Amino acid sequence: MKVLITGNLGYVGPGLVREFREYHPGAELVGYDIGYFAKYVTSSSFSPDVFLNQQYYGDVRQFPERILEGVDAVVSLAAISNDPIGNRFEEATMDINYRANLNIARMARQQGVRKFIFASSCSVYGSAEDAPRIESSPLDPLTAYARSKVYSEEALEALAGEGFQVTCLRFATACGMSERLRLDLVLNDFVAGALTAGKITILSDGTPWRPLIHVQDMARAIRWACERDSKTGGTFLTVNTGSDGWNYQVRDLALATQKLLPQVEVAINKDAQPDKRSYRVDFSRFRSLAPGHQPVYGLEDTVRGLIGGLQAIQFNDANYHRSGLIRLNVIQEMLASEAMDHSLSLRL
Repeated sequence: MKVLITGNLGYVGPGLVREFREYHPGAELVGYDIGYFAKYVTSSSFSPDVFLNQQYYGDVRQFPERILEGVDAVVSLAAISNDPIGNRFEEATMDINYRANLNIARMARQQGVRKFIFASSCSVYGSAEDAPRIESSPLDPLTAYARSKVYSEEALEALAGEGFQVTCLRFATACGMSERLRLDLVLNDFVAGALTAGKITILSDGTPWRPLIHVQDMARAIRWACERDSKTGGTFLTVNTGSDGWNYQVRDLALATQKLLPQVEVAINKDAQPDKRSYRVDFSRFRSLAPGHQPVYGLEDTVRGLIGGLQAIQFNDANYHRSGLIRLNVIQEMLASEAMDHSLSLRL
C-alpha cells in the first residue's frame, strides 16, 4: 500500500505516520507539505518524520500530478486550520483548503488512486445548541475554515464513485500531545497556561459546547478510512468522527485541567459576548461503522498526556501566546520577513 499524506508536517501528521507504520509496516508513506510549521517539533527524541519513505516540499496549489503515480490512498490534511488565520486570509484559505484540495482529488481519480480521505470538521455545524448534530443536520458554517470544509465535501461527493472511494471525516476539535504541538487549540492552551502561568483564562463565559478528539484517535480514524470497504458506508461517506462522551462545555475543560493541577486558578470572563461557535455532535454513525477504531483516550488521559509531554520538553514559556506554537504567529513572522506574501505563498 502506498499512501500520500498532504499537510503531514502539521499537528496531526506525526501521529498519523506512526499509526500507519505500526499497523502497516510495509506501507510506502509519502508526505507533501509546504513546511510552514515543519521546524516546530515538540519531541524529546528524534524527528517524527523518520518513519516516512519520502518527503516532498511544495504548495498544494501547485501540486505535481506525477507524485500520485502508484498511490493507493490520499489523506488530505493540508489546510489553513486556524480561524484567526482563515478570517484574515479568507481567499487564501479557500484556495488551499477547498480549490487545491479538489484539484488534487481530481488528479488522484485520474491517476487511478482508489481512496481519498478528507479531514473535515464538526465546525460545519456552527451554532447548534438545541440538540446534538447528526450528519444530515443543517449546516451553519460561521468561519472561512468551516465554509471551506462544506464546499470541499460537496465537491468531493460529485467525484466519488466506483473505483474512487471518498471518506470525509468530520472531526471534533483536536487536542492532545503531538510531536508538532499546537497551543491555539482550546484544551492544549488551557494546559499550557496552567503549567507556565498557574492560571487558565477562559475568554468566553465558559458555556459554549465543543466536541473534542485526541489527535491520536484522529489517526486511528484515518487508518480506518484507508482500510474501509465500500460495503461499509458506500463510495462516498461523510461521518462525524469522535465520541459522544467528549461533548464538553469549555469551562469543563478548564476544570478538568484544574483537577490535575489543583493550584491553578481558573478565570472566566462572565461579561464576554456569547460565542456563537457552540455545538454538540452525535457520533453514533461512526460508532456503528467503525466499532474497532473508536476513540480510546479520555479527557483526564489527554490532560495527563499534555502535562507529561510539555514537561518532557521542559516547556516553561509563559509567553507562549507569542511563540511559534501559535499558528498565526508563524504566518505573521513570515509576512514580516517577506518570506511569504499575502496569498500565503512562500517567496523562494
